[in-house]
Amino acid sequence: MHKRLSIILVFALVLGAFSFATAQDPQRPRTVEPTGPFTAPQSVTPEVPPLRIGSARPAPRTAVELKSRIEEIARQPALEPGFFAVKIVSLDTGLLIYEQSANKFVRPASNMKLYTVAAAFDRLAPDYHFMTSVYAKEKPDDGKIKGDLIVYGRGDPSLAARFNNGDYFKGINDLAGRIVAAGVKRVKGDLVGDESYFNGAPLGSGWEWEDLQWGYGAQVSALTINDNAIDLTVKPGEQVGAAAVITSGPPATFMTIANRATTGPRGSKSDLQLYRGLGGNTLEVSGSLPLGDSGFIGSVAIPDPALAFATMLRDALVKRGVKIDGRVRTIDARSAASIVPNPLMAQTQTTNVPPQPMPVEIASLQSPPFSLIAAHTLKPSQNLYTEIILRTLGKLNSVGPSQTNEEAGLIVVRNFLRQAGASESDLALNDGSGLSRNDMITANATVQLLTFMSKHRYFAQFRDALPIAGVDGTLRTRMKGTPAEGNLRAKTGSLSSVASLSGYVTTAAGEHLVFSMMLNNYPDAAALRRDSIDAIAVLLASFSGKTQ
Repeated sequence: MHKRLSIILVFALVLGAFSFATAQDPQRPRTVEPTGPFTAPQSVTPEVPPLRIGSARPAPRTAVELKSRIEEIARQPALEPGFFAVKIVSLDTGLLIYEQSANKFVRPASNMKLYTVAAAFDRLAPDYHFMTSVYAKEKPDDGKIKGDLIVYGRGDPSLAARFNNGDYFKGINDLAGRIVAAGVKRVKGDLVGDESYFNGAPLGSGWEWEDLQWGYGAQVSALTINDNAIDLTVKPGEQVGAAAVITSGPPATFMTIANRATTGPRGSKSDLQLYRGLGGNTLEVSGSLPLGDSGFIGSVAIPDPALAFATMLRDALVKRGVKIDGRVRTIDARSAASIVPNPLMAQTQTTNVPPQPMPVEIASLQSPPFSLIAAHTLKPSQNLYTEIILRTLGKLNSVGPSQTNEEAGLIVVRNFLRQAGASESDLALNDGSGLSRNDMITANATVQLLTFMSKHRYFAQFRDALPIAGVDGTLRTRMKGTPAEGNLRAKTGSLSSVASLSGYVTTAAGEHLVFSMMLNNYPDAAALRRDSIDAIAVLLASFSGKTQ
């Protein structure tokens, strides 16, 4: 009853009469559930209704009233089991509006992406382009490549459906078309996917094994294709006992899908299970879906992105009449087999070792500008892209081959944050995306970063890359019909016990605010954590007074 009274109190805190559907942050671990109606498990606290934003209570008109109403939400008894770090500051006056535990370490979840992408805007600039090259030891002779044809990646994430209106093949087809236009008709050797540009492990530090099967835990590779994942659809068959119907986009020619799932009676329980062992090339689909069920749609990580890239490129070349005599294979930085010279390796070689001859570039493909890639990173909360950006920062600033690109990238981010005025004591960075549960930051550091970026030469591009409340990205279904819709721009974050939101909002009086809200140690099943954050955000957008 105590919690019920707390929630009822919060109902009266902000304007409107709106309830929010959950916008799934791709970073958040997921379980396999049908996409259609299903019976939810009984709540462990059924007496507590879900928090809704709304009442006829007027918007706050003074800074004192605003602070009081924020505090009522932030300190409601229902949130007491968790830990809520909040800081809100006026960008116009520099005055502190509200703070709570702002100097305490919390897990940021995908708010970590703000740090990585901001550093990249500063170090790479909005017009930076990723390049993919196709090499051979010699130019084509009468249309023939006498040895291997090597596709050499440098981390371009844009050969993906999300950059090409949902077309899984456009990016790879563009590259294949350039190879054919260069006169290549036959490859006498192998088609090689060279992902050696990045060194180190293909996974982010601190990632958990349960994340690695899903698209949000996809491997990092210098040769990235379609987010290094397949979009999987599983539907029931046409009659009870029939095998489930599985389709993937693109077709999974580079991995095996073992279909052991069946169709159960109409109205029976959905019990679908997906499993791919660590490093395994077989995805097992088992369990059952009831007859007539709408099925399951999800994104599953692929085990070898460079192989998938090279396989799709081979298929695209063959369709264009190119004959490939050899096999498809891959090489990485650990093999030291690349024919593309590595400047860092050259620094460690003795003068007695003859220099490796430069390969001939047959074709190349340039990514869209970084400003667009940043938007495709922050708006949908794309972990893979953020990790690629981190490794690119490290690659361009590495001090030697003993340092991984991830380690060097984190040094670049820390140096940038020092420049931004964030205290090193407020930061414990482990990866670039926030999927690591070892990342720890403070609301103080996040507000300091966002304040610094508000004065940065590339602020417009950084701001435009953020999700917009009620409009796009992970905020597309949140705060609709409130003063925050189309106004608030912020990065979401979601893990099993984390909800966060940090960014910018303009009040009803035209004042510009910066905020960071990170709620930790609160169960995943509780929509209250997200709705409490949104309630504060709507209060800020509806504030009709001035902070000074």
